[in-house]
Amino acid sequence: MSESAQQHTYTVDAHGESATRTAVETRGFEFVVDEPEALGGTNDGPNPVEYLLGSWAGCLNVVAHIVADDYDIEIDSLEISLEGDLDPRKLQGVSDDARAGYQEIRVAIDAETDADEERLQAWLEDVEQRCPVGDNLQHATPTEIELVGESVSVTSE
Repeated sequence: MSESAQQHTYTVDAHGESATRTAVETRGFEFVVDEPEALGGTNDGPNPVEYLLGSWAGCLNVVAHIVADDYDIEIDSLEISLEGDLDPRKLQGVSDDARAGYQEIRVAIDAETDADEERLQAWLEDVEQRCPVGDNLQHATPTEIELVGESVSVTSE
């Protein structure tokens, strides 16, 4: 089978309901992205950078279980904690020196399993290598942002 036949395209459609609140749809699911009240939002949902951390946690959970099956490891429980440091100065337009995104993200995985330390380390390395979200965060991914449709309305008198 060709490599292109193996690719899947995922689609998310979003509508900006206000300056801070975004309604997102994918595969029949809907969720809200919002900012906390302290940042001008209505606090109706996690903000974009919180969703990013949550997305990685969810992906790590799925991949950890897939890889555990490959290693014949029984996972009794899996706790995943992520935290990231973000300097908002570039986002706010007050500095070009700071990076807009996370400066660092730390992941802690607490797995109760039947595996010894050596197998767990091999499992963890494989989980990190096979996690799609982690791959996107750890390596440059080509992106393209473009305006489509009529983006500017000009009236003449």
